Amino acid sequence: MTTLGTTLGRHRSPAALLAAAALGAALLAPGATASAAPSQAPAGPDGDRTIALPDGFQPEGIAIRKRTAYAGSLADGDIYAFDVRTGEGDVISEGPGTASVGLDVHRRTGRLYVSGGDAGTARVVDTDTGEVVADYTLTEGPAFINDVIVTPRAAWFTNSAAPEIYRVPITKKGRPAPQRKVRTIALSGEWAQPDGFGANGITRSPDGKALLVVNSTDGTLFRVPTKGKVAGFAVEADLGGQSLTNGDGMLLQGRRLYVVRNRLDKVVKLKLDKRGTSGERVATIRSTTFDVPTTIAAKRGRLLLPNARFGTEPQADTAYTVSVVGKK
Repeated sequence: MTTLGTTLGRHRSPAALLAAAALGAALLAPGATASAAPSQAPAGPDGDRTIALPDGFQPEGIAIRKRTAYAGSLADGDIYAFDVRTGEGDVISEGPGTASVGLDVHRRTGRLYVSGGDAGTARVVDTDTGEVVADYTLTEGPAFINDVIVTPRAAWFTNSAAPEIYRVPITKKGRPAPQRKVRTIALSGEWAQPDGFGANGITRSPDGKALLVVNSTDGTLFRVPTKGKVAGFAVEADLGGQSLTNGDGMLLQGRRLYVVRNRLDKVVKLKLDKRGTSGERVATIRSTTFDVPTTIAAKRGRLLLPNARFGTEPQADTAYTVSVVGKK
């Protein structure tokens, strides 16, 4: 990939991104500057710290491969890569002028799968070159393509504006599949599409045989099978009364599930059963560094969460950071 420390030029699109109602924040903003972000702030008394992103960047998604983290911009879709140790980074891929929302990386190839928000699209970025190697139209209907999880054979995307998820196959050689192979799976069963944002964060179930999807508005978690006649038939997980309203990005490690509750400035840590049909809260993670964290990734025992700062009017000089906190 481009060496982190070589500043790349970037040209912001003047196009504005429509407000995402369930996130409760206007996303309209002018572009950010071309400069790379400062590295990082010193750790506070609790050991939490922040890594600076470029001013005006408007982050949402995050993914990590080896010691490099990738963040996407809601403003124009730029992809920013930074070293998780030093915080130094650069834009490696200029966006299409529409949002980059959720991100996940194919571990073997290093290709980044990017959710396209209200454009109804997804794309695949080569992190070595910054080239867009595939571009998909997932839907032409109501759309806010929000989050993505990459499994060995497919990337799965949520649509917060419609009761649907999308499967983009990945070939045995790690190459993205052609558009005609994209599959739409309707959410059925116990799923009820709310008036606000519906499906948001997505990850695999602990047994690897289904997906877990959080409903941001209802605060519920669902196990969603992906194969056969029951594909898309969502069953609500019993969390013992634990609500996940404002549920955003999720991270599964073994049977521990971390769910970001963005505007509440907290992360709920759950212990699930093997299938992901039930679970209980074992911890709540808070940090003074949080400012509406959205998605989550982990490296060396630490959690990294971009702060979207929804509710703060974004300007070209608005500061944005990634929180680095302990798992608690």
